[in-house]
Amino acid sequence: MTTIEAPAPAQPKRKTLYRGDPGMWSWALHRITGVTIFFFLFVHVLDTALVRVNPNTYDQIIETYKTPIVALLEMGLVVCVLYHALNGVRVILIDFWSQGPRFQKQMLWIVLTIWVLVSAAGVGRQFFYLLTEH
Repeated sequence: MTTIEAPAPAQPKRKTLYRGDPGMWSWALHRITGVTIFFFLFVHVLDTALVRVNPNTYDQIIETYKTPIVALLEMGLVVCVLYHALNGVRVILIDFWSQGPRFQKQMLWIVLTIWVLVSAAGVGRQFFYLLTEH
């Protein structure tokens, strides 16, 4: 005796790798910016420690930091720090405010708006100093 099976229901299409949920992208970007900041701090501690080891080498490294490429990397660092800080405040609100989970998506859009505005101002100021060599 054979039985006829009903066809499996159609699976919803994924919008992106993370199923399109903005919260997941926020989580991933928070981790990426955190790792970026960690590596910056690691390099910063190492190059600052060179002052005690060999001041001439320290001076040479500081001179290499005065290039336009490093200025662009600093701009990226500013963007990373701002996102990480603002999203961190959002995560704290979600965790410790009783209404946080209910308003997490709205808070994400507020954070992104503030992040874009403040990042644009910060990067604009850095471009000004890069181009005018102050």
